[in-house]
Amino acid sequence: MTQPDLEIIQIPNAATYWPVAPTDVVLGVPLAARLLLGATPLGALVQATAYGAYLGNALQDWVARQDIRKIDFYREFGADLHRLKAMSREEREAEVRTLSQRLNDGYTGERIPRRELAVEVDRHLTRYIASITGQHVGTSVEVRDFSLAVVLFPFALGACDMLSGDVAVFRDLDAFEPHVIAHEFSHRKGYWRELEAQALAYLSLTSSGEPLLVQSALCERLHRQLRVLVNHDVRAFRERIEQSDLRAELRTQFLKLDQGRDTTADGDLENLMRNLYDARMRLTGQNGLSDYDLGFTNFLYTFEHRATPPQKAITAAPSQP
Repeated sequence: MTQPDLEIIQIPNAATYWPVAPTDVVLGVPLAARLLLGATPLGALVQATAYGAYLGNALQDWVARQDIRKIDFYREFGADLHRLKAMSREEREAEVRTLSQRLNDGYTGERIPRRELAVEVDRHLTRYIASITGQHVGTSVEVRDFSLAVVLFPFALGACDMLSGDVAVFRDLDAFEPHVIAHEFSHRKGYWRELEAQALAYLSLTSSGEPLLVQSALCERLHRQLRVLVNHDVRAFRERIEQSDLRAELRTQFLKLDQGRDTTADGDLENLMRNLYDARMRLTGQNGLSDYDLGFTNFLYTFEHRATPPQKAITAAPSQP
C-alpha cells in the first residue's frame, strides 16, 4: 500500500525476472555461441540478440529512473560523501560496547525465507525513501542466489548489476542478510554510491520497528566499527569477536562472515580484486572501499551529532533503547 499523496515511480527491472542473471547471459552466450555455432551468421545473431535484450531492459530502466528525485544527503542528514566528522578511537570503542549491549538485550533468533525477507526489506526501504522525497519508487524484489559476479568479486557478500538492477546474495548471511539485501536494493533504486547505500539500508532498517531488521542493521554497524578498529586484519577481527561479550549465537554469525578468507591463494585473488574495485570507486568520485566502513560509521556519527536534527529523516542512534 502507498500513501495517496505520494508520487509513484515504477522501475520495470524486467531483466531481474530472467531465469539466469543478465550479466551471466551477456558473458556466457557469446562463448557458448562461439563454441557451438562458430563464427557464423547464426552465432552472431544469437550474440546480438542477447546483447540487445540486456541493453533494451537497461535502457527501459534508465528512462524510468529519470523521474526520481534523489535524496540530497547533506541537506537531509548534515553529512555526505565528502563532509564527515571523524570518530576518535575512543568513541569507536565506546560505540562497540553500546552496540554489543543492545544486540545482546534485543537478540532474536527469528529467520525469514529470503523471498519473503526481500519483500519486507523493500517495503521499509521504499517507505523510508518516500518519507524524505515524497516519491514511492517501486522496483523488483527479486534476489538471486548465484551470479558470476562472485567469481569477479570473491570478497563480496552480494552484488547489484548497475545496468539491469539485478541483485544476487551469494550465501546465507544469517543476521546480516536483511542489511545486505537493503544495501543492494538501494542500488536498484538508483543510489549507486556505496556509502549512500550503506546509510539508506541502515536507516531504513533501524526505523522499521521490526526486531529482526533492527538487529541486522546494528550487526552491520558493529561489524564495520570493528573492521575499522582492527584495520581490516582478519585474524585480529576474529580475536575481537571471540573475546567479546556478544551472545554465542551472534559471535558465530560474525565469525562466519570471514570464513575461508585466510588461505594464501584466496587472499592474493581477493586483494587483487579489492584493489581494482577500490580504484573503480575512486574513479567514480567515491573514497574507495573505506566508504563501506570508515565512511559509513563516520556518516552515522556526523548525522547523529548534527546541531539541528533533520525534519524528515529518521534515525535510531545506538544509545537509544
